[in-house]
Amino acid sequence: MKNLFFLFAFAVFSITLTAQNDEDIIKSIYSNSLTDGMSYHWLDHLSNQIGGRLSGSLNAEKAVEYTKTELEKLGLDKVWLQPVMVPRWVRGAPEYAYIQTEPGKTTEVNICALGGSIATPGAGVLGNVIEVKGIDELKALGREKVEGKIVFYNRPMQADLINTFSAYGGCVDQRYSGAMEAGKLGAVGVIVRSMNLRIDDLPHTGAMSYGDLPIKQRIPSAAISTKDAELLSDMLKLSPDLEFFFRQHCQQLADVQSYNVIGEITGSEFPDEFMVVGGHLDSWDLGDGSHDDGAGCVQSMDVLRLLKNSGIKPKRSIRVVLFMNEENGMRGGNKYAEVAKQKGENHVFALESDSGGFTPRGFSFDCDDASFNKISEWASLFKPYLIHYFEKGGSGADIGPLKKDGMILAGLRPDSQRYFDHHHASNDTFDAVNKRELELGAATMTSLIYLIDKYGTSTISNTPELKN
Repeated sequence: MKNLFFLFAFAVFSITLTAQNDEDIIKSIYSNSLTDGMSYHWLDHLSNQIGGRLSGSLNAEKAVEYTKTELEKLGLDKVWLQPVMVPRWVRGAPEYAYIQTEPGKTTEVNICALGGSIATPGAGVLGNVIEVKGIDELKALGREKVEGKIVFYNRPMQADLINTFSAYGGCVDQRYSGAMEAGKLGAVGVIVRSMNLRIDDLPHTGAMSYGDLPIKQRIPSAAISTKDAELLSDMLKLSPDLEFFFRQHCQQLADVQSYNVIGEITGSEFPDEFMVVGGHLDSWDLGDGSHDDGAGCVQSMDVLRLLKNSGIKPKRSIRVVLFMNEENGMRGGNKYAEVAKQKGENHVFALESDSGGFTPRGFSFDCDDASFNKISEWASLFKPYLIHYFEKGGSGADIGPLKKDGMILAGLRPDSQRYFDHHHASNDTFDAVNKRELELGAATMTSLIYLIDKYGTSTISNTPELKN
């Protein structure tokens, strides 16, 4: 009986000690990030010294060189570049647009070409406008009412959805596929309401696709600011026969070689089990890509630095991967997964930060129920930092191709209310990022990586139970 009591007491003591040890280590990680973090410094250089990093551009090349050099300074076990061919789309001269209610009576509006769009003819496109709320409404109209017109997609993001990414997902199809569907019906151009919950003058770019539409049916596509979308809609009610003019000079060039940037701390016990933390290094060209996704890249870089500075020696090999070409092709994420499969690498966990550098709220997990239920018990460790949103859901676009049975994928979930004010727009700039919020995100990611590495994914069901 005494032996049984001793074993029970020892087990309780061990669980308590383990929980306490985790609390202390996580506290040191947050302290290190908030007092001696590097993420904000790195982002300053990426944003202000390099700028927007469109795939295939000179700035993207500079970003690859810079981040590789900074990772080498950390004294990691390995740092290397992984070649990947990426598309090269260029915007050209600034776009120009106006609404014309009668000859000579015009109102200028703010537009930007969508990524992947063709240019207008040199003299621009002028035509009557047909307003629709989505692709289904367009198809219902048919060729007779669409041919020769400029299609105006004006479905706003749903404002009463608290999860703004759900609101974005609910209307982004008109941006991505709108020109393809309008081209099939003989339209001469497409104008899409910007994916933005604010009413402002800033057009938001983003990827679009023509699919397998024949070249002769492809039409130019541009985003219009939310304020000017409201104006155009109101003016159409008063003057249904008004005309819209726009001119843009973008073009798609031949693919060029770029790189994923990778750094690794080799695991001390299980070096052949790989954990990934990352973001995408490319950005759109209107701003400097601070939130999307410079923030995720520098946070991921700082995860490895914070682990080393906190004296943590990971059991598993932990890689930071800065993916190239998430915005208009996903070539980097697909290439990384392809090479990993070719080499037979065993990836057990991946975490992505691609939702901006705002205050972290927690994580969403793509995993089985048993793993999620056990990971959820760790929320109590994050609660002192007001970060305890643990939900099942998506992870990240670039790590998605790594998914396999039994693997855990996760996405950092910052507060999303302001994200789409900046997403793909000219105000996605360094001044919009709060240093403390960015550093909290880096610490939050590091803490999760630490816990997953310590307890492992295959034995996660055996971790000490932590009560909230």
